[in-house]
Amino acid sequence: MRFLATWLITSTALVAAPALAQEEGGDAPPRVSTLPATTQAARSYTPLDFTRFSPRTALDMLRQVPGFTIEEQDQERRGLGQATANVLINGQRFSGKSNDVVTELGRISAANVTRIDIVDGATLDVPGLSGQVANIITASTGVSGSFAWRPQIRARRTEARLTNGEVSVSGKAAGFDYTLSLANDSFRNGNAGQEIVFTPDRTIIDRRDEVLYVYGERPRISGSLKRETAGGSILNLNGAVGIFHQDIDEKSLRSGAGQPDRDRRLHEQEREWNYELGGDYEFGLGDGRLKLIGLRRFEHSPFEQELVIDFADGRPRQGDRFDQVADEAETIGRGEYRWNAGGADWQVSGEGALNILDIENKLFTLNPAGDWVPVAFPNSVATVKEKRAEAALSYGRPLSPSLTLQTSAGAEYSILSQSGEAGLTRKFVRPKGFVSLAWKASPLLDLSVKLEREVGQLDFFDFVASANVSGGTTDAGNVNLVPQQSWNLELEATRNLGAWGTATARLYGSRITDIVDIVPIGEAGQAPGNLDSATLYGVHWTSTFNFDPIGWKGAKIDLDLQFEKTRLKDPLTGLFREINENAFRQVAINFRHDVPQTDWAYGWGIDHFAQTPGFRLDQKFQFFNTPGEVEVFVEHKNVMGLTVRGSVDNILGTNEAFDRSFYNGRRTNGLLFTESRDRFYGPVFTVAISGNI
Repeated sequence: MRFLATWLITSTALVAAPALAQEEGGDAPPRVSTLPATTQAARSYTPLDFTRFSPRTALDMLRQVPGFTIEEQDQERRGLGQATANVLINGQRFSGKSNDVVTELGRISAANVTRIDIVDGATLDVPGLSGQVANIITASTGVSGSFAWRPQIRARRTEARLTNGEVSVSGKAAGFDYTLSLANDSFRNGNAGQEIVFTPDRTIIDRRDEVLYVYGERPRISGSLKRETAGGSILNLNGAVGIFHQDIDEKSLRSGAGQPDRDRRLHEQEREWNYELGGDYEFGLGDGRLKLIGLRRFEHSPFEQELVIDFADGRPRQGDRFDQVADEAETIGRGEYRWNAGGADWQVSGEGALNILDIENKLFTLNPAGDWVPVAFPNSVATVKEKRAEAALSYGRPLSPSLTLQTSAGAEYSILSQSGEAGLTRKFVRPKGFVSLAWKASPLLDLSVKLEREVGQLDFFDFVASANVSGGTTDAGNVNLVPQQSWNLELEATRNLGAWGTATARLYGSRITDIVDIVPIGEAGQAPGNLDSATLYGVHWTSTFNFDPIGWKGAKIDLDLQFEKTRLKDPLTGLFREINENAFRQVAINFRHDVPQTDWAYGWGIDHFAQTPGFRLDQKFQFFNTPGEVEVFVEHKNVMGLTVRGSVDNILGTNEAFDRSFYNGRRTNGLLFTESRDRFYGPVFTVAISGNI
């Protein structure tokens, strides 16, 4: 903290920010704003600033903006709501959720980017934004495109990943700007190692030699259309359709004193297909502008988990199976009207949403004859539905040439219902809103503060009974769940270090009510439920430090560090502990050197995280990532016009480790035994080839 205070106090003592070239053209669509020029772009970057990186897409460029980290639209938020993603395209938010702004940036050719402005969100007439926001200014330059292919090989067992990549094209036709993309986010994972089971006195009672394979394909077609009329009306349409196929196979050979040798096999598969359609239309109306937004999402997700155990002594095979078919749908309509009056930006907004989960869960056991026999599974078939409406009034104005205020006040009304055995209908009214301030304390220092009242999004799957046959757990489902609410406070400071780079520090904290955790149901059951309160606070540091000022031209180091502390009262013991499986430490350090006067670059990266234990009423478990993954890479930016990057990851041999302790019925009773797993997966070799069309 002493270093942070010194960094802020001496904010004007270092070198002045270098002048950056501005390119003409590609201006953002008309945005009505009363903010003075001194509160506009704090930093601006043109394509010349990214030349050394040879970017292929707008996403490649944004990832090289000093000290900036992309934050996507918060998927845990309800509906569309006000903006949360810290990226705009031509001054506008992207009207999608799963089809998000990062996907859209990957479809935009770098040749179509005019500049990137980094501004404080509170100075924009886009309610909800605060802290550093990137505004990508684009202009169509004809038909262009890009492609990438990323084959990968793991050193042990796992087959090669050969189908990961994408191709995109953008251009202008019939008065529309368009982008179209075909992508496949395929993955191949696997590990192997031993799991040891021991009693509280460390006596080993079981040894398990285990191998895991994970295979997945996620092909997707997505695209967008944009048209701007001579009168300033703007139409945006976007859509995506895709599938998600995943298979997991785990084999575990087990032996222990007093037990027959066992061959335990698990197979898990998902066969999802999904689509999303979204769009918005903005036009002048009276003294302001009206924007109409619509979104429709749907997922059909058949899922199966099957576990069988064969015994060396010839006893009958044992097994369990869990089947699930889930249809998820979200339909949203939103309207925003903004105008200027009294030296301020005003906006009134209204949103209606319908969320539906139609789900059927089934549980089976294997009888001695080898047949799957259904098991009674109460509250496992249901339709969960939420109808919601919200309205808000937003207000923003400059309080001085360097200080800007933005605030919003509103409320939501929702009807939450569930059909089936445990049918229940409830109604809620909840306030929500925020107030934020942005202060340009000096030409090199931007400060912001935001206080927000937030209503969270429920996971409808928690309402229905479910099982995990691999982990041997079942949840009863809980129809009485309510959305969590929180008061959130964050402070952010961004320091422009001139030729040295940029650094941003964010302090944040939340006071949460109705947080969802595992709670007792009946005498022995358990399910997700609401607890009275919890607290969360942390610090997030992002920075880019350039080595050019000391003579090491083209070298830089990026830091992304986050540390978090949480606290809630355990529903079983009454003692305070941390929130289940919360990432309390995340460290990413990346070094890159683009060798001057050559097409070569090289570097390394460190990625480490640590999370708190998870708690069920009869278990305590925790994943480990120690020491973390270390990657090295070499890149050539002109191999017959292509960029070719070769990398080796996990060179320190980080394993996938997991510990789980079982108690006698409840954690308040005695410890029975502990499972300790350590699985090796070795180095990972990846080649990334990208180019322009």
